[in-house]
Amino acid sequence: MTPDDLEARLAAAVDEAIPARLRKEFVEHLARQPVLVARQGIFSAQGRAFAYQLSFRSGGHVSEPLTWGPRQHERATAHVLGATFGRSDLETVAHGRLLFVRCPRAYLVGDLTIPRRPDRLVIEITDTQTVDARLIAGVRRLRQQGFQVAIPAFYGSAEQMRLLPHADFVKIDVRDLDVEGAPLVDVARSYGAMLIGEFVETPQMLRQARELGFTLFQGNLLERAGVLDRTTARQLSPGA
Repeated sequence: MTPDDLEARLAAAVDEAIPARLRKEFVEHLARQPVLVARQGIFSAQGRAFAYQLSFRSGGHVSEPLTWGPRQHERATAHVLGATFGRSDLETVAHGRLLFVRCPRAYLVGDLTIPRRPDRLVIEITDTQTVDARLIAGVRRLRQQGFQVAIPAFYGSAEQMRLLPHADFVKIDVRDLDVEGAPLVDVARSYGAMLIGEFVETPQMLRQARELGFTLFQGNLLERAGVLDRTTARQLSPGA
């Protein structure tokens, strides 16, 4: 049994130990919370919106994601996917563009369900994953279903290099370009992926990324993340 299997069993046992009354109260509590999602644009070199990055937002206080465990990341992703694809009026979020969502391991290997919207959803592989044969097989399966895949925060680790042949997009933190420079960029695009310069904060960062051949850009210089309220959008039935 793998560590992932042990962790999943432990999490399931903890969930089962919660009394039905508390489960019901928690569900009712969630129903009263605003359904929020953050959105930040990804732009072309000409300044046109190419796609959007979606991320978790909560109406109440939550701990920092850096302190989260696998279950918290899974629930955050479920929230983003549900708020976006599980409700009506998707195009008020997408505007005809791709939507990047970070998906932890359980979504990649098929333990959790991904919405069947390869026309909109780009699956970002979270940068903390252990890349093994099962994960690679899951990524291949998703691409066969038509999904595009992105690697965020690329710095050339051994795990990321295993994923690189399966990536349609590769994101590089432009704040690292002074140190990493052209060699990292050349590796990132060696399999034909489109490069996205992320964390673009200054005109100098944008100029440097352009000179190194980046074609897409994301960061506060171009657009700060805004928060969309999806509370009033009608929930869709499963499979809709």
